[in-house]
Amino acid sequence: MLLVMLGPPGSGKGTQASRLAERLDLHHLSTGDMLRSAVKNETELGKKAKEYMDKGDLVPDSLILDMIRETIKNDQGAGFIFDGFPRTIPQAEGLDRMLQSESEALDGALNLEVSDQEVIKRLSGRYFCPQCQRTYNYPSNLPKKEGICDECGVELQKRKDDSEDVVRNRLEVYKKQTQPLIDYYKDKSILVNVDGERDIGVIFNDLVTITQSL
Repeated sequence: MLLVMLGPPGSGKGTQASRLAERLDLHHLSTGDMLRSAVKNETELGKKAKEYMDKGDLVPDSLILDMIRETIKNDQGAGFIFDGFPRTIPQAEGLDRMLQSESEALDGALNLEVSDQEVIKRLSGRYFCPQCQRTYNYPSNLPKKEGICDECGVELQKRKDDSEDVVRNRLEVYKKQTQPLIDYYKDKSILVNVDGERDIGVIFNDLVTITQSL
C-alpha cells in the first residue's frame, strides 16, 4: 500500500502517519525527519536545506526528490506512507513518475484539516527532545518535569521554525504551494478529507477505517 499524508504544519500528520505505518506494516517516510537528520549531520544536502528550513520556506523539489529516490531504492518492495512529501505539484508529479516506473501508484491521499488558529496555537507551544525526538505540547501534552523529556531526561528544545512569525510564514507557504495538492489528488479520486481537530485516537480510528476501504 502506498499512501500520502497531507495537512498544514501542526496538523498531527507525523503522529498519525507513524501510527498508521505501525498498524499497516508500512515504512514511514518522513521528509521532515530526514531533513533534520541531514542538517544535524551537516551533510551537503543538509547544509543547503537548512537555509530554507530556518526561514520556514519549503526545501526545493530537486533536493527532496533526490532524498526520496535514494530512500525508495534502499527499501525496494516495501509499502510506504509519505509524510511531508509531496508538498508541491511538481513533487507530486515527480512522485507519480517515479512510482509509474516501478508499475506502482498511490492508493490514497489522506488530508488532515486544521484551522490556521489551531495550527498557531499548537506550534507556538511545541517543544521536542533533541535525543529521542519526542514532541511535547504546552499545555495539552506536558512532560512530568517542566522542560525535561520523560524518556531521556534531556532538556527540551524549541525548533526555530516553530516561532510564531515563522509559523505564520509556513502557513502562507503551505496555502500557496501545498494547498493545490488537495485539488490534484481530488482530481485523481484518491483524496480523503479528515477532521484533524478531534482527539488523536478518534482521528486514528477514522484513518484505519478509511485505509481498509482503499
